[in-house]
Amino acid sequence: MVLIRLRQRLSDFLEGCTRLLVLTVGNELRSDDGFGPYLASIISGNVTERGHLLINAGTVPENFTGRIRSEKPSHIIIVDAVEMGEEPGTIMLIDRERIAEYSISTHAMPLSFLVRYLEEQGDCRITLIGVQPENLEFGMELSARVRKAAYELKDLLLSAIDETSCEKSPSNLNQI
Repeated sequence: MVLIRLRQRLSDFLEGCTRLLVLTVGNELRSDDGFGPYLASIISGNVTERGHLLINAGTVPENFTGRIRSEKPSHIIIVDAVEMGEEPGTIMLIDRERIAEYSISTHAMPLSFLVRYLEEQGDCRITLIGVQPENLEFGMELSARVRKAAYELKDLLLSAIDETSCEKSPSNLNQI
């Protein structure tokens, strides 16, 4: 039921999309904080072949603001491990107004600042999809629940993209 509701919220968010950017964030050396980069690795071909942009920003999403602005996305989905006080592996869509309420531990600049900056630079809708981490200790393996969540989110994202009116244009065929 939770995944169905998440899928509907994601589809609602993508309504009217003309240019989609998926921005993944995280530190691959901190176990479950590597969720964003891991998701980027399993969706990259699927997203770009659908004509959308994917940026794996690692721990420095602020370094990609110029590229993001130049792409002029109408919709940005940020994906990261987020401390939400939920069961590990829980996936939540967090409205941009609430991003500052959640703890995102490994980034130099809070994502709420990045979101505010991107909104000031262009006309786009932004949301955050967070997964509750189980382990943020040093290590390169995702926990089993967070790895499972990555595949669930892959299916949800691709399904929502396929069912929305998000236009595809040849100039969108990029991956960073």
